[in-house]
Amino acid sequence: MADLSSVIVKPDLSQPRRDEPCAAGECALIGLIELLFFAYRDFTSDPDEILAEFGFGRAHHRILHFVDRHPGLRVADLLDILKITKQSLARVLRQLVASGFIEQRLGEADRRERRLYTTETGRALARRLLQPQIERMRAALKNAHGNTEPDVVEAFLFAMIESNERRRVEALMSETTKHPTASGGDLP
Repeated sequence: MADLSSVIVKPDLSQPRRDEPCAAGECALIGLIELLFFAYRDFTSDPDEILAEFGFGRAHHRILHFVDRHPGLRVADLLDILKITKQSLARVLRQLVASGFIEQRLGEADRRERRLYTTETGRALARRLLQPQIERMRAALKNAHGNTEPDVVEAFLFAMIESNERRRVEALMSETTKHPTASGGDLP
């Protein structure tokens, strides 16, 4: 079998297409956009393999992640975080509840509220999905050239979020990072 590394040619990401010129300053940005697609593909690939064992997909992963990181999350808040329809959430949430990964409880102050919690099995799966992503992030920060402090990456990612959403995301994340054991312990 031929050595594929000698056949694969690294694309020149500084040009969006060979047959079109870039507008001033856009070539590098288009290359970064393409890298972001590749990074996301690989960042989600490890959890995708684990999810496939259960017949689950990325929607299951996102719901499980946020419910595990924010025990007692209201269904209404989860809809707002994920920016999905009630119908989309209901189908996936029903599967997670029926499979024993998430449980719904009535709100204490308002019995009409549905609060979401991961079960012990759900917490274990959430950690199993998170572990390879932590390892990939740690390796990427270690191997990146230049300033690789997590704070720099965090600032960049926050800047990618719509400006009217940043405060909400920051508040949600600070709630979790202040209490890393909220989901049963912080991973190394």
